[in-house]
Amino acid sequence: MQKRIDGKIALVTGASRGIGAEVARLLAGRGADVAINFRSKSSRASAIADEVRARERRALPVQADLTDASGVQQMMQAVGKEFGRLDILILNASGGLEKDKPASYAMDLNLTAQVQTLSAALPLMPAGGSIVFVTSHWAHFYGQKPVYPAYENIAASKKAGEKALQERLPDLSARGLRLAIVSGDIIDGTITPKLLERSQPGLMAARRDAAGELPTVQEFAIAIVDAAADSAEPTGRVYFVGSTD
Repeated sequence: MQKRIDGKIALVTGASRGIGAEVARLLAGRGADVAINFRSKSSRASAIADEVRARERRALPVQADLTDASGVQQMMQAVGKEFGRLDILILNASGGLEKDKPASYAMDLNLTAQVQTLSAALPLMPAGGSIVFVTSHWAHFYGQKPVYPAYENIAASKKAGEKALQERLPDLSARGLRLAIVSGDIIDGTITPKLLERSQPGLMAARRDAAGELPTVQEFAIAIVDAAADSAEPTGRVYFVGSTD
């Protein structure tokens, strides 16, 4: 049975499309009010906000480039002004395949921005809150298992981000906050595998043959929301979605 989170306040980064958008919908469906972070696609974020409101929950589209520390602070101020607190932080936004970004962008977003977003959120988060870091098996197992060359920079940066967040566990525990990590196989229908297919045609078919089946966006999003809602689980738990072989 899906656990309700009625009255909770959630912020989802990278929520204007894909996994983040589905997480926002599911959070609202379970009773949470949702702040929908987006970097540039305001119309998409507004559409997701409308879907949240259709579920009779409050919604706040909030723009911020997570690599801009001042923008992140302004986002948290907006969340605090609208809702007064933050119970659930979903660190979903990631990147590294963009062609118009510097070589450092993967680390800037997947490591530095994750830590600064968490730090900016902490003053709003009362005891009992949850932080969920969304990652991939390629990143979680980086250094232990092979990774596709085109994804290596992302895997390394997201692994570094995960490690940096885990290093915050003592402080988070002292504040009464939980950290959960949700790691997924290639998620069918998302943008990353589509981009990787351009440099390595057949990647999706090969992985599907090896794994048997690939998780869907909805299945992955459900796992993320379950991790946020599962307050009885110990902090630092890693939830795996899809085959890890």
